[in-house]
Amino acid sequence: MRKTPLLAALILAAAVSGAPQLAAAMGSSNPTPPSDSGSKPSGKTDSKKKKNDKSSSAKEFLDRYHAAYALIYDKEDYQSGITALRAMGYDDNADVATLLGYASRKLGRYDDAKYWYDKALAADPKHALTWSYYGMWHAEQGNLLKAKDDLEQVRLICGTECREYGALKEVIDGTRSY
Repeated sequence: MRKTPLLAALILAAAVSGAPQLAAAMGSSNPTPPSDSGSKPSGKTDSKKKKNDKSSSAKEFLDRYHAAYALIYDKEDYQSGITALRAMGYDDNADVATLLGYASRKLGRYDDAKYWYDKALAADPKHALTWSYYGMWHAEQGNLLKAKDDLEQVRLICGTECREYGALKEVIDGTRSY
């Protein structure tokens, strides 16, 4: 239990210090683990065992997500990141699907990216990062009108001061590529 506050403190310290690798990546490094691990314990277990299983599966989810996140954002090894994310088995998690879409887009696999962004939005229609990345996808496809629609979705979710809004606005304005 002590690891969570320590991890949060380390992330906050890195963000405050301006750690370039954290500042450069726009993706969510702290996704919400799925509420159900998908693997059901067999037989009878006591409530303490069930609690440990759920905690363990959430930790495993986060560990595996962070490893894939590092492959994609830090190492720009998009294919290995996709492989790692797919191996997790949580393709219907909005954070996982968004990261799959981002990595696919960076590899130029625009149809795959669209599929993953649609899947992420089906899981969480108010996922600001997905809308932002989808807007960037539209801008790369030359559809600035649709990208502006996506920008409006981001504005409705988190306002104009969130990084998702700012990044997409810069892409639409042509002052940033992402």
